[in-house]
Amino acid sequence: MLYIPPAFRETDPATLHAVIRDARLAILVCAALDGAMPWVTHLPLMLDAEDGPLGTLHGHVAKANGHWQALVRASRALVIFTGPDAYVSPAHYASKREHGKVVPTWNYVAVHAECDAEIYHDAARLHAVVSRLTDQHEGARAEPWAVGDAPEPFIAGQLKGIVGVALRITALEGKRKLSQNRSAEDRAGVKTGLADSADGGDRDLARLME
Repeated sequence: MLYIPPAFRETDPATLHAVIRDARLAILVCAALDGAMPWVTHLPLMLDAEDGPLGTLHGHVAKANGHWQALVRASRALVIFTGPDAYVSPAHYASKREHGKVVPTWNYVAVHAECDAEIYHDAARLHAVVSRLTDQHEGARAEPWAVGDAPEPFIAGQLKGIVGVALRITALEGKRKLSQNRSAEDRAGVKTGLADSADGGDRDLARLME
């Protein structure tokens, strides 16, 4: 479970889906039934928002990665997506100048997706998901690379080394910690301070506060 104070809770599916789409890399977690530490894999995933009430995530993992076998046994998984984050200095708060009773914190955006997991080995389905993922991440390039640019026998060999993962979302939790619990003056100070930062992530978070 994700700890979410009411001020930071986000429930709008469109907003949560936007965080998922903007995340460049997801964290896939599932239980190890033998009592060992949970399995964790970092991987890009693609959201099909129309597949199921909350959408389905699609991706693949290496066949040598035992995580997929753990997913078969557990059948359930948690997927974590993170958005912009930023350190918040007490210097940003107007209340620091008033009474000094302030401490640092961290602002961030996160979405947790609870999913039913499906593992598959079908070559045509794997080819389709690899192609779609590639197109998604190559699309902004001036000369995008496509799976079809590589020799078909080579791609067929590569597909034998992966397994497909389809993760049907059953629950979504969203947290947008953007200083909503502070006064309007403190919140404005944080937004200005982050917007003026040299760090691009700080500026991205400041834009979310607008």
